[in-house]
This record gives sequence, structure tokens and C-alpha cells, in this order.
Amino acid sequence: MAVDTSSSSASARAAYELRFRSLFNARRGYSFPCDPCGQVNLDQLSESARNNYFYARAAVGRDLATPAVEPLNG
Repeated sequence: MAVDTSSSSASARAAYELRFRSLFNARRGYSFPCDPCGQVNLDQLSESARNNYFYARAAVGRDLATPAVEPLNG
């Protein structure tokens, strides 16, 4: 019997976000939808969000803290 995991995978991805917090201002940072392991699906991001994601990765240790996977409040 085949099991369709596409909807459960999609909901698992939507249930988490990868957060890059600012090192200097607690109210600033970036967050992106991800799976429980912190993998961001770049194909599902808009061009602007994708550019922000690449910036956030490059700014770790300089402007942003190491990212953390956090569950979304539901």
C-alpha cells in the first residue's frame, strides 16, 4: 500500500521556521519557513525572500546570530 506523505511533509515544513536573530537589536532579524531539520526550500521563496536568506547566511557572526530552528506557534 502506497502512503502519500506530500501533505504531511508540507505541513511539517510549514510548522517550523529558521530564525536568524540580530546580534545588536532583539527586535530585528530574519525568519524563513523550513523543515524540522532547518532545511529551507529555496524554490518556494520569493526572489526577495531568497535574497534575504542568502544575506542572512552571509551575515552570521557579523550582524546575525547562528540560526535556530523553532516551531511556529499554532
